[in-house]
Amino acid sequence: MAAEDESFPRGGIPRKAVTGKSKTKEEEDELFHWPGAEPRAKATKVEKRKKERNDEKTKKPIEVEGGPSRRKQPPEADVLTFKKLTVGTLLLGCVKEVTDFELAVGLPHGLTGYINLTSICDAFTQSLSKQVSEDLTEELTVLPGLFSPGMVVRCVVSQLGATKTNRHSLKLSINPKEVNAALSAGTLRAGMLLSGCVSSVEDHGYLVDIGVRVTKAFLSQQKAQEYIKNRNQGLPLCVGQYLNVLLEVIKDNGRFAQLSVRTNDVATAMAADDQNWGFGNLLPGLVVNAEVLKVNPHSLVLQFLSDLTGTVDFNHLDPQRVGNYHTGQKVKACVLYLHPDSKSVHLTLRPIFLQPGATVRLPSGPPISEVLQPCTVAYYQKGAGVTFRAEDGSFVYSRMFHLSDTKVSSAANVFRKGSQHRCRVIDHAPMEQMALVSLKTSIIEASFLRHQDILPGQVIEGKVASLEKFGVLVTLTDHIRGLVPRTHLANVPLQHPEKMYNVGDKIKCRVLKVNAETKRVTLTRKKTLVGSKLPIITSYAEAVPGQVAHGYIVCVKPFGCIVCFYGDVRGLVPRQELSAQPPASPEDIFYVGQVVKATVLKCNPAQEKLLLSFMAPREGTGRDPAAGADGGQQEREGATGYPTGKVVDVKVLTKAKDGLEVSILPELTAAFLPTTHLSDHVSNCPILAERLRVADVISGVMCWGRANNRIILCRKPALLAFVEQGPVAKDFTELQVGMVMPAIVKNIMPYGVFVEFAHGLVGLAPKAAMSDKFVTNTGDHFVVGQTVVAMVTNLDTEKRRALLSLKVSDCGSGDADRESLALLRQYLAELELIGIYMGRRDSPVVASLSRLVIGERLELTVDAERPDGTVSFTGEPVAGLTVTANRYHQRGASLSPGQQMTAVVLFVDLLSSAVYVSVRPELLRPSVKKARGAVQQSAVVQLVTPDLAVGSLSGSSQLTFIPVAAHLNDTFHFDSEKLCEGQVVSVKVEAGSKNHQGILLSARGPGKRRRAAGDRGREPPEAAPATAPLVQHSLCVGDTVSGTVKSVRPTCLTIALSGGVTGFVHVSEILDQVSGSMVPTASHKIGDTVTAKVIGCKDTKSHKFLPITHSRFKVTTPVLTLRPSKLSGRDGAELQEGDLVDRLRAFKPGQALTCYVYRYYSAKQCLDVEVTHDIHGNVELLLLSLNHKCMKHPERAFQPGQALTATVIGPDISGTRLCLSLTGLCSLDVGAVTLGIIRKVVPGVGVMVSLPLGTTGRAGLCDVTDSYSEEPLEGLVPGSLVRCCVISKSQSQLGISLRKSRVYPEKQHSVCDPELASIKNLWKGAVVRGYVKDVGELGVYVSLSASLWGLVQYQHVTDYTVVDNRIYQENIPKGKLVTVKVLSTDVQSGLVGLSLLPADTRNPDLLPESLGLSHKEPNEKESGTTERRKRKRGDSEREQPPSKILKRQKKLRLEGTDGGLDVYCREEEESDTEFKKPSPAKATVARLQLPGAFAWDAGLNTITPALKGQEDMSSDSEEEESSIAEPRLSRREKEASRRREEVELAQTEQRLADPTRQPQTANDFDRLVLSSPSNSIVWIQYMAFHLHATEIEKARAVGERALKTISFREEQEKLNVWVALLNLENLYGTEESLTRVFERAVQNSEPIKVYQQLAGVYSRSEKYKQADSLYNTMLRRFRQDSSVWLSYSSFLLKQGRAEGGHALLQRALKCLPQKEHVDVIAKFAQLEFRMGDAERAKAMFENTLSSYPKRTDLWSVYIDMVVKYGTQEEVRHLLDRAVHLKAAPKKIKFFFKRYLDYERKHGSAERVRAVKEKALAYVESRGSMEGS
Repeated sequence: MAAEDESFPRGGIPRKAVTGKSKTKEEEDELFHWPGAEPRAKATKVEKRKKERNDEKTKKPIEVEGGPSRRKQPPEADVLTFKKLTVGTLLLGCVKEVTDFELAVGLPHGLTGYINLTSICDAFTQSLSKQVSEDLTEELTVLPGLFSPGMVVRCVVSQLGATKTNRHSLKLSINPKEVNAALSAGTLRAGMLLSGCVSSVEDHGYLVDIGVRVTKAFLSQQKAQEYIKNRNQGLPLCVGQYLNVLLEVIKDNGRFAQLSVRTNDVATAMAADDQNWGFGNLLPGLVVNAEVLKVNPHSLVLQFLSDLTGTVDFNHLDPQRVGNYHTGQKVKACVLYLHPDSKSVHLTLRPIFLQPGATVRLPSGPPISEVLQPCTVAYYQKGAGVTFRAEDGSFVYSRMFHLSDTKVSSAANVFRKGSQHRCRVIDHAPMEQMALVSLKTSIIEASFLRHQDILPGQVIEGKVASLEKFGVLVTLTDHIRGLVPRTHLANVPLQHPEKMYNVGDKIKCRVLKVNAETKRVTLTRKKTLVGSKLPIITSYAEAVPGQVAHGYIVCVKPFGCIVCFYGDVRGLVPRQELSAQPPASPEDIFYVGQVVKATVLKCNPAQEKLLLSFMAPREGTGRDPAAGADGGQQEREGATGYPTGKVVDVKVLTKAKDGLEVSILPELTAAFLPTTHLSDHVSNCPILAERLRVADVISGVMCWGRANNRIILCRKPALLAFVEQGPVAKDFTELQVGMVMPAIVKNIMPYGVFVEFAHGLVGLAPKAAMSDKFVTNTGDHFVVGQTVVAMVTNLDTEKRRALLSLKVSDCGSGDADRESLALLRQYLAELELIGIYMGRRDSPVVASLSRLVIGERLELTVDAERPDGTVSFTGEPVAGLTVTANRYHQRGASLSPGQQMTAVVLFVDLLSSAVYVSVRPELLRPSVKKARGAVQQSAVVQLVTPDLAVGSLSGSSQLTFIPVAAHLNDTFHFDSEKLCEGQVVSVKVEAGSKNHQGILLSARGPGKRRRAAGDRGREPPEAAPATAPLVQHSLCVGDTVSGTVKSVRPTCLTIALSGGVTGFVHVSEILDQVSGSMVPTASHKIGDTVTAKVIGCKDTKSHKFLPITHSRFKVTTPVLTLRPSKLSGRDGAELQEGDLVDRLRAFKPGQALTCYVYRYYSAKQCLDVEVTHDIHGNVELLLLSLNHKCMKHPERAFQPGQALTATVIGPDISGTRLCLSLTGLCSLDVGAVTLGIIRKVVPGVGVMVSLPLGTTGRAGLCDVTDSYSEEPLEGLVPGSLVRCCVISKSQSQLGISLRKSRVYPEKQHSVCDPELASIKNLWKGAVVRGYVKDVGELGVYVSLSASLWGLVQYQHVTDYTVVDNRIYQENIPKGKLVTVKVLSTDVQSGLVGLSLLPADTRNPDLLPESLGLSHKEPNEKESGTTERRKRKRGDSEREQPPSKILKRQKKLRLEGTDGGLDVYCREEEESDTEFKKPSPAKATVARLQLPGAFAWDAGLNTITPALKGQEDMSSDSEEEESSIAEPRLSRREKEASRRREEVELAQTEQRLADPTRQPQTANDFDRLVLSSPSNSIVWIQYMAFHLHATEIEKARAVGERALKTISFREEQEKLNVWVALLNLENLYGTEESLTRVFERAVQNSEPIKVYQQLAGVYSRSEKYKQADSLYNTMLRRFRQDSSVWLSYSSFLLKQGRAEGGHALLQRALKCLPQKEHVDVIAKFAQLEFRMGDAERAKAMFENTLSSYPKRTDLWSVYIDMVVKYGTQEEVRHLLDRAVHLKAAPKKIKFFFKRYLDYERKHGSAERVRAVKEKALAYVESRGSMEGS
């Protein structure tokens, strides 16, 4: 044991080893020695003898682990107290409270410490300092954005002291540098769990400060995503945010660490032996594997990490395992705190701390200030405190200081185990999950302990503490003070308060208001207020109209007075309510602070508005003070056209935090649908709000009222049914005692519940009338927004107050089974509706979730087992979903990861996307027991949710739904009443109740339902007599009956049968053959005798009772048929049964059927029709007819009951009705003709039209009429009906045409301007009309049809000379009708070249003469004339026979006669235009002159022609020669011709041999690139050659050849070609092609050079937006390269964005290395000199030179800049400073030389001489210094 002591020191003085019995004695002593106890001094011999004698006297056997012992009870674990804390103690804490500038942290054993703003981390402190220095206090980062209550943090004690009131002050710090001070880079290991704070936010992640000086810890964005989404509400991390980080990778000997904050990584992190933990660097919060060394009665001793020991006290044992620990047991423990003085380690076994990163749930035990009586002592710990057990079984703890007001002499006897005491809760300890109590009498009897206990309006006593200028400070308790403001010292203002108040006086005050957050209490000493007997108003909800209360004036204005009550409740007294005679100037009568008596006229608690009066209500005056009780009614129902009760359809616009912003259809009126108003079931409301999407249409929504100037809607079925049923009370006077109505819970108060009925009526259900059960807490029974049924029990007409009852015994029908099943059906129907919405989503996960069916069996794979025993599954049908089975549903099955299992679905949570399954064998075997309807059976509860329970019939795998609640008001159940898994209950299965996904519905048997207190003495529901007689019939399907027509309605007949039975005949069951426009019911009259056959039955609701309380109160009515074919038996006579949704899906789109008009619904603008008695449909307005006249008054065109032939479109969005069409249209395909409503007319563009089926169409100008006009949109007005034809279809919208030839294809129409379907419909030379689409950089774009447009280049627009292209944009408007001539077409690219020249179109010039433009000169026109002649010649050649054309197919490749290039038609011209070979005597072809560099930034219209001299060629003579046959030549002429050819050949050879000759043809360039394959200049000139000829594709091909040909070693040459391609794509390509070339260039060249070149290309082509975006990308990617910053700065300065350039310098200095800062600043300054502010540039140079005065290179640059941009005086001053620098003589000589050169150039002889004298003086001074 001695050896053990040396290896494992436990504190105290080391003891020598002993032998024999003494050794055993020492071992026993050490066994019970508590680590961390005070070290014992070495005992003297006398003390040892006394101790031995005392031991002999008091020696008693005690129970120890393993058997009896003769030693007394061992000392217990040491408990942490404030006195034992020292600076540097490391502790684990839990955040209790977060304020803007401070954190309150709960520490072990009930201690509380505080962390201020500057103790978070260094980076956060620097950020705060910067915000304060820059006066950004409004944007100051506060702690609530970084911390939340329940966070577990590692902290260190930074300061111990006392407050001014002599209370302990404990300051903490979570700065990683202090918490992790014991760690170094060399000690870091992968797998360590440390605490850190975000120090910097980077592009791809975050830098985290972990407190290790040289270590750079990085958290990637990917690893942080899960934490941001789940723990940070989706917000990015910010500087100062506290994190628990796991070291994943350690590199460079600890200098770099990669971190992870994933929940699973952090939660499973364990401290291991290989991480070299020891007491010196051990940290709180580490989870370790430990072994129990010793078990004490109330503590444990653990060994962990091989050689460390620690203790666990009673409060930190696992509550579930107390009493089950034994020596040698393996446990998980968490380090709680480390005491540096005693070298002791304390641990905790509480499960919440064994998962790092988890949030601690703050204790929810007895509230603070509650008195607990009695509490039983559970454990007394000497010197620490007492642990008590409260009545509810929870533990509370009291420290020694709080056991008594006086010192307790024998605390062990007073607080012996089992004794009971009275105590009061004073705080909560989150680390121990228990309350802290005090037994001091002064605290137990105190009126209040904290600010929250003080209530406004309360009368309290205190002592005057001091008199200040602003009032009197009053001491209420030892730590609570209040302030009596100066205006509240008396009823009247006091001039000398010191004469009335003295320090120490006891005074009585009344509390005006309490601010618990700022800990401020405001009091009043006004005698009238303190002694007032009138009711006090402390909240707006308490301000009831007619109430009279005392208040005081806080503001006097000309329009009235503002009066304040308690709790800062304020109201306005208008001037007319100040007195009977309204005063002209209220300021002369009333004053601030005056006590007044006010009467409440009107109050709106939601808006906190209160209207008061100083006049007492008088009878007979016509003033009704209580008129404000329903004051919100007019506001609710206002004259908006949407009164309460109106049912509308709405479309979701956006989602808000507490509801949906919607628009009411079809008027698109804005409204709001709160989340709580979506359903009667509270659990379905958030699901509907989550699963509804923008643009979804919600049907059947009721207008509930108005609030905050917007319409409030409601979708609660109970309220809808009640309001639609009949008259509803709209005013208080219409209410009657005994009325039962559904309502919505509006507010919950401690004394009761306020509920709101329709039309804004509000009533109160007192606490005693809320439930048949005893109500302890009103918040446990109902929630705000819940649907309830209330019965009026009392009415106070005078005060307009209604008292209600919410008891089920008062509001229920007595048939609990029917009511519970009705609620269950409604709940399941809503789930089906939600599933329909989800099934239409694009997300595959959501779609698969909606397809899951309860009871469905799935083939799944076991994934993993969670710590709580739950097993998760994966599989293809549940991909992306959370599928789990708890321990109960795993019984009987052996599960292992990867195992294939069959599981049955029990429930699908549509909100959290969780699926609950079971693998219990009894649920998977085939069902052999058939469910018997309406028979009492046993069922096993398998799963319980808030609204239903899923059970299985005993002995069967048949599932059934069991309702949890029997009524809307049945929301509270005791634990004994709640269902639980595995419980066997008695149920009554409803016959034929396969209601939801084939699952049976069951009602709980009466034997299992407790009768409420209010039901005692009443008859059971079964014994209640029937309220109304119901006639039951015994008719069966197929029976033939006779009867008399009882009533005739448009869509049905009612038949009176024998026995008092009434039958129902739908209009579809009257005739076999129905002709159009026929009304079948018109063939019968009342009293006619008919013979019918029973084909089924239906339930008809009775309207004698409320639908919510008697939802199952229905009458079964036989359904009959009068159709002869069914009466004779030829056709089946049974009704189709099954789910309505399935029956609707059986109708196929396009199917024709007969329907019958029910009514035209003008609000929805649709026609309601009936197909059968239970299948209804809608026909929207645009599908009623193609006749405009019919659409003007559709209600007149369709008669109720009229038979119509309709086409099926499909089920509507709700899945309960059919969408039909009367026009035969079921889908909008190309060619479909329909009606539309014009929604928007866009001048110059076209019209937007609303089409059927919720689609939108667009018609361009070319698709409006068959004959184009100057005003094509004239007569088209928004809202008017038009006939349209679909001509194209896309995802976003449809292309439509309004041409009569399209919409009336059966008629013949004269078409002046035919549609051009494609480019193939055009030919060269065609003259067509179109509309100007746009005026761009290259020319005028003309729209020829919906899908075809062409380009008119500027040289083909006008005969005038236009210098500025803006003249075109200003004088050629969009939408202008023009006539154009086709110059060229390119079928492959779809490009069309057009001309607007008067010579081509035979129309006047497009530009008016009034502009004063000059006509083009002849030489300017020549190019155009030549082109026209060529086109003319081409036209004539087309008329010639093909054989003759082929003979003359010799054409000139290049024609450089035009001053610009026609990109769209040049190639076609070359291919179509034919030339004769020119005679050498007529023209000489000029040599191709290519410039050395190609002007990439020039537009196509500015490129210089490549060929010169061809303008002299006479096209006219060629044309003449072409038409004349060549004459026969004589021999002499032939000989002369041969000689001329030889001379030409010789000249050609000479030219080819000339080395200075420039290439002229493609062959020339091919030869040139073969000789210099790696010369980029040649390749670029080759590309330019093709560009001059407008051969864009050939130029691209040359560039690609160059990249393949140039050697890979020639990087610069390849880069030049890449830049050429970038220029080409920028000018002539698309954005996509440019991006592709750029990406390839980045991959194959140095990226930064490519980025810079592309930025230059953008800048030169004036694409500044793209350039700016690219520069920002470069700054993120190449932030360490100074050239990028300089390039961007130059770009900004050129754009005139000087401020952006200034800010850019600061960003650059943060990113660039320190050594580059000086050079960067100098270069930025040079840019400022050139393009920015010269004064700022000088300031930058001066600041830099002040820090680096010996940098002569900077001086030289500065001088150069000033010489270039400054004045002569500035230059001389600067040079004079430079020659006086303290630098090397060689450098000074350089400056003198520059000075002298400058003066010689710009100065006079005197100045030159002066410079020389200065130089001489400098040389002499240097010589004297060297000599000395």
